[in-house]
Amino acid sequence: MRHTRREGLPSDVRCTVPHDTDSSDHAEVRDATRQLRAKTMIPRQSPPRLLFLACSACTLWLGYGAASAQSYPARPVRFIVPSPPGGSPDILARIISQRLTEQLGQQVVVDNRGGASGVIGVEAAARAAPDGYTMLFVTSTAFSTLPALKRSLPFDVEKDFLPLSRIAWVANVMTVNVKLGVNTVADLVRLAKERPGQLNYGSAGIGSPAHLAGAMFDVLAGVHTVHVPYKGAALAITDMIGGQLQFFVTSPLVAMPHGRAGRVKVLATTGSQRDPLLPDLPPVAETLPGYEVVQWWGAALPARTPAPVTQRLQRELLGALNAPEVRAAMSKNGATAHPESPAEFAAFMKSERARIAKLGRQANIVLD
Repeated sequence: MRHTRREGLPSDVRCTVPHDTDSSDHAEVRDATRQLRAKTMIPRQSPPRLLFLACSACTLWLGYGAASAQSYPARPVRFIVPSPPGGSPDILARIISQRLTEQLGQQVVVDNRGGASGVIGVEAAARAAPDGYTMLFVTSTAFSTLPALKRSLPFDVEKDFLPLSRIAWVANVMTVNVKLGVNTVADLVRLAKERPGQLNYGSAGIGSPAHLAGAMFDVLAGVHTVHVPYKGAALAITDMIGGQLQFFVTSPLVAMPHGRAGRVKVLATTGSQRDPLLPDLPPVAETLPGYEVVQWWGAALPARTPAPVTQRLQRELLGALNAPEVRAAMSKNGATAHPESPAEFAAFMKSERARIAKLGRQANIVLD
């Protein structure tokens, strides 16, 4: 007998062909060889054929992506807001969702998931299917303060989400008790230096924007004041009017009615420059360079959302933010629209986290 290697078979598969076989035997061998080749599924395509098949697959995949973007959305889109109804995030999300509903031709439904400083809502969005039918309303607390100051979170804001754009921002205002005899930020700095540890400021809780604002005041002014956390801004400003607190940083919507009524003194805004909605108030940064504590909001998608769908939503969101009626509605609620690219939004959030982490180290702020 002689052993002959058959072309196209694995090296360890051989056919034994006796010298004394007749033509019918050879036919049987050929049939057996064909059956064995079929079982081993050995490809016989030439390199050009393989290249053609690969290119065809890529074309089909790209075509599918384009088709899915063209047919999107085919059903309502959920817009998760990680806070209860009635607050600034909820109000702004509903302004945006109404406009997006008109542009997309499908309902964009606000889904309030408040609790744990926004952790519950953000985690729900991170675990949602990345198909473009779940968006997240991003808050500065959830995407900058918590990642910078909290030891552990059930999500990673950089790995679990795709940023779309900032939506809006608002500078808070620094207010003082009217009996304190303070008319400017410089007056407050001077009084705090004269009375170390004797001036109290309130906030809506540890790690809240008002807490960060008071801590930054201490760091940049070189003073020591006392933080008193409350369960909400309304309780804190009531105590400041009553004299239990000496100063408080809060939103213009909360402070300005009391300021106009003469119950509190509004000193300045907390942005890096003058607020276009409050042009008569100087920023704290004019007295304390580098001072900036603003609340901002944006939108993001779960990671791995298809690129065509992500790009479509980003375009629609920018269109909504540039609509005059949307900008006007936001202004009425004290916010300034801020459309930007995903790269710009991502870079901004990264810089915010670094800035807050530095402040946390300086002021010894840690969220358990």
